[in-house]
Amino acid sequence: MSWVYKIPGVNSILNISTYKFVPLPDAEVLRELLLQRALALQLKGTILLAEEGINLFLAGPEWYVRGFIAQLHGDVRFADIVPKESWSDTQPFKKMLVKVKREIIRMDHPTIRPSEGRAPAVAPATVKRWLDQGHDDAGRPVVTLDTRNDYEVDAGTFNNAIDWRLTKFTEFPQAVRDHAAELEGKTVVSFCTGGIRCEKAAILMQDLGIEHVYQLEGGILKYFEEVGGDHYSGGCFVFDDRRAVDAHLHAAPELAHGA
Repeated sequence: MSWVYKIPGVNSILNISTYKFVPLPDAEVLRELLLQRALALQLKGTILLAEEGINLFLAGPEWYVRGFIAQLHGDVRFADIVPKESWSDTQPFKKMLVKVKREIIRMDHPTIRPSEGRAPAVAPATVKRWLDQGHDDAGRPVVTLDTRNDYEVDAGTFNNAIDWRLTKFTEFPQAVRDHAAELEGKTVVSFCTGGIRCEKAAILMQDLGIEHVYQLEGGILKYFEEVGGDHYSGGCFVFDDRRAVDAHLHAAPELAHGA
């Protein structure tokens, strides 16, 4: 069951977000190719490319967006990409940008390479069940760890989530070292907007010896899509003109009070 719905005659713009950690030695060539495809389909948003993978946020008329993804699937490296979707009344982006960067999400920790092996992921329905019962299936207490920046957390987060008041993701590695003792004996579910930060975060925590670590598959947006807003207060901050979305993935700028 999906908790996301499209209001007939109102939501005309399809918004998608997705990422994949996969080696892209041809990132510079891809930049021009993907920019021309997106412009031809009248899409707006941001695509980030790096040697470590792709991260994209796009919006436009439904069939144009789906056409772009169909073209993307023609590259075997992106064939399994399944974007998270939401709808809006208006185009939330002002322009179309495709950038090549050092990292698609900057951590400044080059030994963390998700394309070489992911940390264990846990589905939204399982996280909800664990939070419902107050422990994981082995009886360990479960904590949710917000890996986002402080202003994003202020727009909404899981109830009782750990929040280290990060101002940028590059602060996360030191924050883990400073607070590792707090996580001992617990099952840690790292989460973020769409999965990209919590994927790197979970791998780092494993490397530092924290034993029971998972990433929330698909992040907050996938949690909203699959199970709704249970155990979550507020909205999810997004990096476009909507500012935040609610548990139905509808624009809720009034929830982005922390931004």
